[in-house]
Amino acid sequence: MHFANVKGAYSFEVNKRANKTQIKNAVERIYSVKVQKVRTANRKGKYRRKGRTYGMTPSWKKAVVFLDPDFHIDLF
Repeated sequence: MHFANVKGAYSFEVNKRANKTQIKNAVERIYSVKVQKVRTANRKGKYRRKGRTYGMTPSWKKAVVFLDPDFHIDLF
């Protein structure tokens, strides 16, 4: 991930219809942190093949959330 080396940046898979304000409010409420900014990206599904059948993986939305320096999310 491009933001993996940035301290205080966390990525989430979110609802495709969620906007940045909704994502910010949800992360602040769930993890009790202060969000500085949110970046979003719509990820397009990829074509996959299984035998002779072709299909497509689902599209999804990715959100990278940057926290204030005083906060962090414990992953483990």
